Amino acid sequence: MIAPPDRMPLPREFFDRPVLDVAPDLLGRILVRTTPDGPIALRLTEVEAYDGPNDPGSHAYRGRTARNAVMFGPPGHVYVYFTYGMWHCMNLVCGPEGRASAVLLRAGEVVEGVELARKRRLSARSDKELAKGPARLATALEVDRALDGTDACAGGETPLRMLTGTPVPADQVRSGPRTGVSGDGGNGDIHPWRYWVANDPTVSPYRAHVPRRRSS
Repeated sequence: MIAPPDRMPLPREFFDRPVLDVAPDLLGRILVRTTPDGPIALRLTEVEAYDGPNDPGSHAYRGRTARNAVMFGPPGHVYVYFTYGMWHCMNLVCGPEGRASAVLLRAGEVVEGVELARKRRLSARSDKELAKGPARLATALEVDRALDGTDACAGGETPLRMLTGTPVPADQVRSGPRTGVSGDGGNGDIHPWRYWVANDPTVSPYRAHVPRRRSS
């Protein structure tokens, strides 16, 4: 059986490009999470680009560590990190191997496996909120550090894979400052590297960085 065009795997060459080319081109693509209970498919509606050594907002700005090693390639792999001691966030690595860049998956529409996603996101008030924000997205898809390094281009029944989907027309793509990033990294005039589908109800609200208070 031949898969329909929108369900063909994205080739590794798709990710082996500059992060600012890959990020907006991911909008409308389909991410499939294979679980023991069945698949969950997500149409991407919001992403953020992070450009390694050129980007003060990137985890790889100061070089390679055990935490960010997957960001250095190969492209097409999944980088998962744990934040605030409670949430996971998922990224797709891109660019040439050895140069750390990745796209944070911020939001999407669950188009398959909605019931499975609901079980993981019991606090969601509607299906539009199931993956509305990067931590919610990872929770809905049951993504954690165990999936760090997964090859999303491998095909077959891998835990995570990226499919062609339906790319969003350029006139429907919006860009602006990244959410919750401090300093120059959060300056929309310098880094307008958050991309989203215009007027899509699953896109998360923009929030500027707020410094965390240290407990006394």
